[in-house]
Amino acid sequence: MKRVDDFRLRLGKHELVPIMIGGMGVDISTSMLALEAARLGGIGHISDAMVPTVSDRRYNTKMVSAKQKQYKFNIDNSDKSVVQFDLEQLAEAQRNHVEATMNAKRGSGLVFMNCMEKLTMNAPKETLRMRLHAALDAGIDGITLAAGLHLGSFALMEDHPRFRDAKLGIIVSSVRALQLFLRKNARTNRLPDYVVVEGPLAGGHLGFGIEDWREYDLATITKEVLDFIKAEELNIPVIPAGGVFTGSDATGFLEMGASAVQLATRFTVTRECGLPDNVKQEYFKAKEEDIEVNGISPTGYPMRMLKNSPSIGADIRPNCEAYGYLLDSKGSCDYIVAYNRELAAHPGAKKVPVFDKTCLCTHMRNFDCWTCGHYTYRLKDTSVRADDGSYQLLTAEHVFKDYQFSVDNQILLPKAAAEQAA
Repeated sequence: MKRVDDFRLRLGKHELVPIMIGGMGVDISTSMLALEAARLGGIGHISDAMVPTVSDRRYNTKMVSAKQKQYKFNIDNSDKSVVQFDLEQLAEAQRNHVEATMNAKRGSGLVFMNCMEKLTMNAPKETLRMRLHAALDAGIDGITLAAGLHLGSFALMEDHPRFRDAKLGIIVSSVRALQLFLRKNARTNRLPDYVVVEGPLAGGHLGFGIEDWREYDLATITKEVLDFIKAEELNIPVIPAGGVFTGSDATGFLEMGASAVQLATRFTVTRECGLPDNVKQEYFKAKEEDIEVNGISPTGYPMRMLKNSPSIGADIRPNCEAYGYLLDSKGSCDYIVAYNRELAAHPGAKKVPVFDKTCLCTHMRNFDCWTCGHYTYRLKDTSVRADDGSYQLLTAEHVFKDYQFSVDNQILLPKAAAEQAA
């Protein structure tokens, strides 16, 4: 009976354990989590979502407060077009995060950056280019292009000296999206080094419609992508993601012809994950009916999250002067529109809850938007419960090796804390 460890992912000169930990922002996929994956011979992601915030938190900079102070005069103005990021400061934040991570890297694995196109930041092209270049400057092993079609992202990097050296990949949810990406980026004469095929059971933003995501499944989409790549005689590793909960699930995709799997849900309850411990317990406690796909994200994409997320129906004033990561090229965000609508409808109200959209920047920064994968309700089956009702946190190594070596859909439980202490 085969297991994940019977396979290897080959990326150029690298031969890797075919396990990739997905990039969860904001700082949920921490450097510590990514570094553990690399130490164990796989691939870990850090995320550049709200990277100035991450820089402030991890590297003692003051970028967010400086930006808020600079644009404080505009807080009550619904027009946020004046609120701009300092591109050099943005690059500094990216370099802080990447350099610190890469300097700490050990083992034969790799560390990649997850880069979201939907972080438009009031200057979509300019800020994306700066984030990509700064990550490459700082020595990141690879970049996974996420949350968007990225039809021009290769062109933004082609003048960088590491454009053909670093590993570059794209996340897609259909063959059509991959075909479009390849066609639009063909003039750079640069194929992606890997393709992550993300299915409808993934956590966070989904590449499917809010009404029709149930009509798709990861195995079918993966096979369609594999068939397309074979028919076109392309040598691009395919990496399924979203709903791969056991080592046996992963092995099934590898036997199908995938080169690796991308995982995230089971790593959300590890010690190395950036979520606060009390939020990790919410993930452990979740039941299937506690998980929903909703449309509250201002990005326009559906999102899967826990129904009791504090971000749902909150009354947060738009905080674009401090953050503003989802401002479009005209300085607008769907949450601003929704908030001002409710403000006008409830004059004088002390609280103005908004249910159809959320201030994603503020809530992701505060770990109040509890995005999750479909199988989060199964997390309780991966740990042991203490007498006080809480669940034991896992280590990233424990989860990684369980995927790597388990068979027969078995999940290895951790030793109870009392047993470990004995």
